[in-house]
Amino acid sequence: MRVLLIYPLFPKSFWSFEKTLSLVDKKALLPPLGLVTVAAILPQEWEFRLIDRNVEAVPESDWDWAEMVILSGMIVQKEDMLNLVGESHRRGKKVAVGGPFATSVPEDLQAVGADYLILDEGEITLPMFIEAIERGDESGVYRATEKPAVTETPIPRFDLLKFPAYDNMSVQFSRGCPFQCEFCDIIVLYGRKPRTKTPQQLIAELDYLCELGWRGSVFMVDDNFIGNKRNVKLLLAELREWIAEKDYPFTFATEASVDLAQDEELMDLMIECNFNSVFLGIETPDEDSLKVTKKFQNTRDSLSEAIDTMSEKGLRIMAGFIIGFDGEKKGAGDRITRFVEKTNIPIALFSMLQALPNTALWHRLEKEGRLIQGQEGTGNQTSLMNYVPTRPIDEIANEYVEAFCNIYDPVKYLDRTFRHFMSMNIRPKYGGSGKSSVKVSWVDIRALSTLAWRQGVVRKTRWKFWINLFRIIQKNPQVLTRYLSASAFIEHFMEYRQIVREEIESQLTVHLANHPRVVVKPAEESPQPEQIPAKTA
Repeated sequence: MRVLLIYPLFPKSFWSFEKTLSLVDKKALLPPLGLVTVAAILPQEWEFRLIDRNVEAVPESDWDWAEMVILSGMIVQKEDMLNLVGESHRRGKKVAVGGPFATSVPEDLQAVGADYLILDEGEITLPMFIEAIERGDESGVYRATEKPAVTETPIPRFDLLKFPAYDNMSVQFSRGCPFQCEFCDIIVLYGRKPRTKTPQQLIAELDYLCELGWRGSVFMVDDNFIGNKRNVKLLLAELREWIAEKDYPFTFATEASVDLAQDEELMDLMIECNFNSVFLGIETPDEDSLKVTKKFQNTRDSLSEAIDTMSEKGLRIMAGFIIGFDGEKKGAGDRITRFVEKTNIPIALFSMLQALPNTALWHRLEKEGRLIQGQEGTGNQTSLMNYVPTRPIDEIANEYVEAFCNIYDPVKYLDRTFRHFMSMNIRPKYGGSGKSSVKVSWVDIRALSTLAWRQGVVRKTRWKFWINLFRIIQKNPQVLTRYLSASAFIEHFMEYRQIVREEIESQLTVHLANHPRVVVKPAEESPQPEQIPAKTA
């Protein structure tokens, strides 16, 4: 069987980073880990080719070569995935689809005629699909009634990737998260009991990346890397020895919950293993909103103190923020902006709340009649909310746009990034904290020259750029390379903040023209039926 694996296009988004990636001749931030894992689970006597549409177009020769097409992706990739089903059929190819989008909204793929739906987690459903192919079945839907152990997951077929196109490689240690955030689809897809690989499994994957020649950044794509702290510590204890023996070929980044700050041993282990950044789901500094959305883990300790603790250890903080929770008071955008400035978080993922399919939030809003039909949540930062909120949607949207543009004002961004890296206390006892055997290349030198020209000469950031740079060199030179890398992200956000403004304002105009300006009271205030509009066509 000749299988063409295709990863659909992402729309321009917060994470696309085109302008920043172009500085170092990269096409995409991360590779399609799901598809190379699928390729490892399928029979190895089959032949595989992989095309990431974010890196290159699908050559006609690959279409001609393929006997079957397999697609996987997230809901934000919906448009291109649906189009690829049509393109495959136009060329007479059978199409199998899987991944988070297909699992959450299988009816959308069925509507465009996908032949095989391989849903849930592939360790269970891919063997069902293989059996169906061997029987000669022309179509089918394959679902799991349980969550698989990931201890049997094979090493992904990293050899199918075009390494030079990517800024990071990605690996996965665990699936699932122990928390119950109402808006989150991770616990719907992967459950609340974190399942982990063995340390030997993950290190075997890293060995394979080393063997294939990868050097540089590796992203642990776990939605909460520290969900199972016991197993994470076992991994890190072995990873610490491995990475030192290999002379630090990788730096690591991941996602974690804020309770990481309460575990000094865990933070120290991560630093020693060369973790240099972590993404945190802060969501909002408003404690009432955190309780409404059931993110209770963020209400137990001071969020700002937790961020300070982690950054002082040497972890660059990225964080997610959301506006539009039920019962939220006016001025939430300003409160988020002030929090970001106070805590010196360089990169703040900021979006309007959307109800993703089949989440607890989606089910609650559907029951309350507040979902807007025809508007699926996508998670993209240029999308309006897809439900009727508890305060005017134009008020929320305007606060969001102004806060987003304020957070990514170039001068404020550079100053905040400078303060963040100056706060880091990289102690000599750590073998990690950004240490790497990767050598500086001419591409790096050219990127630095371009950055210095744009931020240090052409723009209004010129004085801020040089003053901050010299102070970093003088006071905290250990973080210089990481500081410059973080400074480069404003190349993306300068353009993207304008895209956010234009897209949200355009959608808001259409929304207000087609929907009554209705707000509802929070659920705990027991709204009367007439206060909640019926689903809007």
